[in-house]
Amino acid sequence: MKTRLMIVLTIALCITSIASARTKLVALPERAATIIRLDNPNATLIEEERVLTLQRGLNKIDFSWNAVSIDPDSIRLMVLDHPAPKGKPEQGVTLLNVSYPPGEAALVWEIGSNGDYAETVRISYLLSNIDRLVTYNAVADKDETQLNLKSYLVLRNFSGEDFEEANVLLDYGKSFEELGIKHEETKRMLFLKAPKVPITKIWTWDSARLPWDPEEIESRNIGVPVSYRIINDKKSGLGNFALWNGKARLYQDDGHDSTIFLGEDNTAIVPIGQKTQLYVGDSRDIVVTQRQMKNDRINLIKNDDKRVVLYDTDEVITAKIENFKDKPATLTMIQHIKGQWDMDQCTIDNKKVRYKRTDAYTLEFEIEMPARTEKGPAVKELKMHYNRRNIRP
Repeated sequence: MKTRLMIVLTIALCITSIASARTKLVALPERAATIIRLDNPNATLIEEERVLTLQRGLNKIDFSWNAVSIDPDSIRLMVLDHPAPKGKPEQGVTLLNVSYPPGEAALVWEIGSNGDYAETVRISYLLSNIDRLVTYNAVADKDETQLNLKSYLVLRNFSGEDFEEANVLLDYGKSFEELGIKHEETKRMLFLKAPKVPITKIWTWDSARLPWDPEEIESRNIGVPVSYRIINDKKSGLGNFALWNGKARLYQDDGHDSTIFLGEDNTAIVPIGQKTQLYVGDSRDIVVTQRQMKNDRINLIKNDDKRVVLYDTDEVITAKIENFKDKPATLTMIQHIKGQWDMDQCTIDNKKVRYKRTDAYTLEFEIEMPARTEKGPAVKELKMHYNRRNIRP
């Protein structure tokens, strides 16, 4: 087996100095099993099992690494077959001492054994320079009601170590058994396949990011961002584990045995039961025209010089929403009100409407827009009447 890790076993029947024990004479024991754990994005945990031939008395094992990016402080050894009871090292196999020879990428374990054993031990350590990426490939059907979702793990090994056989584990999902990956090799593996994930097409208008005036939209050719919303739950064919963050490439079936490329997006980690939105582009099928209709100062507080030092405001915002599509659409509208505020009245088409406060200054509305008719686009109007408190000039 090609490897840059070396284990050398020296048997001693009595306590001797470590320096005299470091004679590299015994061949490297084969790895019995190896697990590559990808739970942490900054370092990879390697767990490998090896069978060491131990004799009764003191055994000294030299573990060295050359041109391999191992964190020396992370190296651990666990006895599996004949571990000695706690506090009774003479009744089994126990790790007695660990020392680090100066100036070397190596350490020496002193293991005491009460008999002659072919002992299985688990050696674990943190290994750098094994990169992993998660990518998503999503194909929407022609009617944009569901996705054929696939996810891939891309594993790149620049650690300096070859792994002939290993189980690769994410912090969720399936393991990739008996995977071999050599130094400077890259592998791409399918680990998630969900053929019919329901999607909701969402238009998102954010008052802090998009212009309020339709004439400005026309001159700058700015549309409303469109996304596919998916939910990581059992009902969607997902929900077995959190979805890792990664790049998603989005396509749409064109109805003629081919696909249209819609775009790319980077998704954050999606916990079980939570939703995420995958951006597919901008659309001008929905137009939002927003204006401030009122902004009056009220409750003025003045100092002795008759200067205003504190006041409230009485404000009204209206937003006209037009849907030019032949199908109904869902618009997520995001509004921002700075400072301390109280909502006096909030309506859509003169009917009270609820909103979600995502933080102290942000309101989120989800507005269902009907399809356009022969007479023209479907229209709704949002009105917010609120007061802001304790404003300084």
